[in-house]
Order: sequence, then structure tokens, then C-alpha cells
Amino acid sequence: MAEPERLHRLENDDQATALGGLSADEFKLAFRHHPAGVALITADAGEGPVAMTATSVFSVSAEPPLLVFSISDQSSASATITKADTLIVHLLSADQLDLARLGATSGIDRFADTSLWDRLITGEPYFPAVRTWIRGRVIDRMRAGSSTVVAVHALQARLPETDVAESAAPLVYYRRTWHELSDESEIGRQ
Repeated sequence: MAEPERLHRLENDDQATALGGLSADEFKLAFRHHPAGVALITADAGEGPVAMTATSVFSVSAEPPLLVFSISDQSSASATITKADTLIVHLLSADQLDLARLGATSGIDRFADTSLWDRLITGEPYFPAVRTWIRGRVIDRMRAGSSTVVAVHALQARLPETDVAESAAPLVYYRRTWHELSDESEIGRQ
């Protein structure tokens, strides 16, 4: 039996621990087949604005309104985002792929084009063209491997008009590439 198959058939956690658990490649492969929404996270902890693209954003609670995301230590935005008290989470639609690429590209000044971004009255950098963004206060951080999990209390949001929200196709990341969801991708309702 091949090693990956044997890992999938382990009887308990002790067996997995004895074998070292899933390899990094196996773990990445599992999540490569799990689509995720795409967000652009911006912050400024006093040393200039930073931005990063994230597919790890998810809601945790509606009351109080909480969301979570993770940031790798390898991200150039990591130091600023992990120090920031507040930040903006931009939820991207497919027509904002350029912003997703901007936040995902290493070694560039993501704020060089001043026509794309501005600051809220509270000081956070944001991209006004994004239909939905959430301004939040960081309430907790947790180290997890080579990443930090960040918990955010939502304080303010720009929400799209209903007709605009229904016409904007979500941007998702799946199998290491960008995708657009459409009405044709719907297979059922809950």
C-alpha cells in the first residue's frame, strides 16, 4: 500500500503522530481542492500601509460580529498586520482580480498607484472600488505553526446595494488559480 493511502487509513491520532502526521505536500494537496473566497487585507501600524491577499478569511460569529484570518510569517505584510490595532478586510469580487493579484505579488509597492486607494477618517488604508469591506479591531492573535491567526471584531462596513451584490460574481481561489462563481455554478439551495 502506498504511503499516502496508509496515512488516510490510520486508526487513531497516536498512529498519525508516530508517523509525523500528513506531510506538508499532502496537506497542501488536500486544501488545493477546497475553494476559498478571496480577500485583500490592509493595515497601517504607523510605519506605512501594507496589503496582502488572503483566502483564509471566515466569519466566526454574528453576535458579536467576529471574523478570523491567518497570515504567514513569510508575508511581507506580516509584521505590520500582526502589530496593527485595526485593519480593513476587503471581500473581493471577480472583477477585482487586479487587486487580488496586487496583494499577492511579492516585492512591489502595493500603494504606488495613489488613484487606487485612500484612507478612512480613522486612518486605515482601503481600496474604495471594493464593494464590500469590513473595518475591524484586532481582539486576539494566536501563533499556529509558522503563521498567526488573527481574530477581528467588525466595527464598520461598506455593504453593497442588493442589486449590485447579486450581480457581482465572487472571486474564489481553487487549485492554485483564480475562479469566478456564477449562477451556472449553482447546484442547489439549502
